[in-house]
Amino acid sequence: MTLENTNFTGHLLIAMPNLTDPYFAKSVTFICAHNQEGAMGIVVNRPTDMTYGALFEKINFNLQNQALAARPVLYGGPVQPERGFVLHQHIGDWDSSITVADDIALTTSKDILNAVAEGNGPEKLLLSLGYAGWTAGQLEQEISQNAWLSVKPKDKETLHKVLFDTPHEDQLNAAMSLLGIDPSMLSDIAGHA
Repeated sequence: MTLENTNFTGHLLIAMPNLTDPYFAKSVTFICAHNQEGAMGIVVNRPTDMTYGALFEKINFNLQNQALAARPVLYGGPVQPERGFVLHQHIGDWDSSITVADDIALTTSKDILNAVAEGNGPEKLLLSLGYAGWTAGQLEQEISQNAWLSVKPKDKETLHKVLFDTPHEDQLNAAMSLLGIDPSMLSDIAGHA
């Protein structure tokens, strides 16, 4: 199978057991953009010790929604870990957004954080620091070397459920179940026929 013309935008990447890189071991990454120049995504199942409340306080925004205040900020990946990324449902009209799939976008501008603080932001969101990035052809090579499994959810409801409604500690199993795989059945030894 050739991967060179495959666009993985909107796919979930599931780290295989043989991927022991501490940034990505047991991770689920949502691919936000993939083209001939490379790929970028957000690791969605790595909560940090920082809460939304602490982050909003740090950037001098008064987060009015206390239910959001306790949510953990995610470790989105090793690239630009000092920068915030908001993966959200309902695209909206923000200063710096890219549409990923149907009604999901990735926004990097502060106007969305201000709206969230005031209670006018997207209803479903993941806030991360950093992102995962691949150079041209790197993601395809890693997939062909069995570092990742890739799955595109069958519909937007399924994608929303995995991204926004599943607890972070259950997202790996939820993503695997989209492929009909029991994670305990995977080996960390790659085989090629």
